[in-house]
Amino acid sequence: MSGIPHFWAVVPAGGAGTRLWPLSRSSSPKFLHDLTGSGRTLLQETVDRLTPLAADRFLVVTGQAHLAAVTAQLPQLAGGAVLAEPSPRDSMAAIGLAAALLERRDPEAVMGSFAADHVISDPERFQVAVTRAVEAARQDWLVTLGIEPTSPSPAFGYIHLGEPLPGLPEVCAVQEFVEKPSVETARDYLASGRFRWNAGMFVVRPTVLLDLLAQWHPEFAAALRQLAGDLDRLPELWGTLPRIALDHAIAEPAAAAGRVAVVPASFPWDDIGDFDSLATLLEQTDPGSAGGLSVLGDEELVRAVASTGLVVPASGRTVAVVGLDDIVVVDTPDALLVTTRAHAQQVKAVVTGLQESGHRDLT
Repeated sequence: MSGIPHFWAVVPAGGAGTRLWPLSRSSSPKFLHDLTGSGRTLLQETVDRLTPLAADRFLVVTGQAHLAAVTAQLPQLAGGAVLAEPSPRDSMAAIGLAAALLERRDPEAVMGSFAADHVISDPERFQVAVTRAVEAARQDWLVTLGIEPTSPSPAFGYIHLGEPLPGLPEVCAVQEFVEKPSVETARDYLASGRFRWNAGMFVVRPTVLLDLLAQWHPEFAAALRQLAGDLDRLPELWGTLPRIALDHAIAEPAAAAGRVAVVPASFPWDDIGDFDSLATLLEQTDPGSAGGLSVLGDEELVRAVASTGLVVPASGRTVAVVGLDDIVVVDTPDALLVTTRAHAQQVKAVVTGLQESGHRDLT
């Protein structure tokens, strides 16, 4: 076994990616898809870039409905490396359960939590940043990776950098976590040079994570530790756990208490939040498509005349677009989406409407 000694990679694989409907569904969310044209799904790419750091020390936490697909996509992982949560309880429950299991399994463990649906195109720089975070975590910090912003985006939360930490190169204290700002405020953040995007990546010793949780949610932490000692009770107790994100449960109050550190990172990162960001990503990976039309899938199925944007021909039918700028067309066997890149964030409203009208089979 190689990699960083006692480093464990925890991969939360949840969420439906509703802004990528109809390509991403609750039954087949975006992390199970190849959205980069690499031939590997987002989940597989996540495990690939973490393997040099963690070797075979993985815990993937996913929904019961996705257990078979996740296991099939990751045949290299040992038995017991994929955990199925009975129902969605947000990130604190999923990551906390992994922490409670690792606390029992490896007293010297340091765990890193990395979402299954992010794209990082420079794995070497990512691995350098994680290595620095592990060094800080061994000193009992809750460590996050702060992504260098490329634009004043209002779509992400931000991390306010504090002072550098002595003895830990390229690591700073976290002054505060900031919720998604206005564009004007985000511009001020970028101009200051003291803010980074919050990508929800955390590195920490499992016991430190659970002890921090116990400060603000003692019953929650106790329940997770109880479950780790008796996983047979998971179906019985899981639904009683609070539904709360790790950021709100511990990261924000721990930052206020001076317990959180950040590694400022400069690797390219994207969470592919909608079809506009997917189109941008494909333009970057295929420079020949810049300013034109990007295709995710079989290019032979697309006929474009004087058009720009993104087409996903996932039904097997030929898709033709003529004289349309910044178009988004996603064609699947049972649903067709036509929108523009500027309105890509509103796709989620379609999913909500379908659910409210009883068409959950389409979501």
